[in-house]
Amino acid sequence: MKRAGFTLLELLVALVIVAVLMAFAMPAYQQHIIRTRRGEAQSALLKLMMQQERFHSQHNRYLAFSAGAADEEVRHFHWWSGASAPTSAYEIEGKACDGELIAQCVQLIARPGTALVDSRFRDDDCRVLTLTSDGLRLASGPASGCWP
Repeated sequence: MKRAGFTLLELLVALVIVAVLMAFAMPAYQQHIIRTRRGEAQSALLKLMMQQERFHSQHNRYLAFSAGAADEEVRHFHWWSGASAPTSAYEIEGKACDGELIAQCVQLIARPGTALVDSRFRDDDCRVLTLTSDGLRLASGPASGCWP
């Protein structure tokens, strides 16, 4: 008489194989998510810089903005990187470049995982991303190649 089914040993071997595959797949998946969210932030920075340049051509100055700004002009500049603030990975701020006036130069700064966006998100490779109206693309992390 034949029995249908699996033995306990066969099930344990299958579980071990799945666990080993997951151990290799999870870090790669997490890095993919980080790179995707970083690309989303870079895209948001570039879009915001185009808005800043359009504003500058109309008003002869750039506009500082942040999450807490209440000015009506500033509301057109999204301070988050994704579709909505709670689901975004980066908080974005626009301010004058170091040592310059806001009318001359603006820098857009994207900070990962702040209290106003997804605070669990971390980007240890690139950390804070910065884009200036002078065309500089900077990252505060140890990795090179954070910007394409």
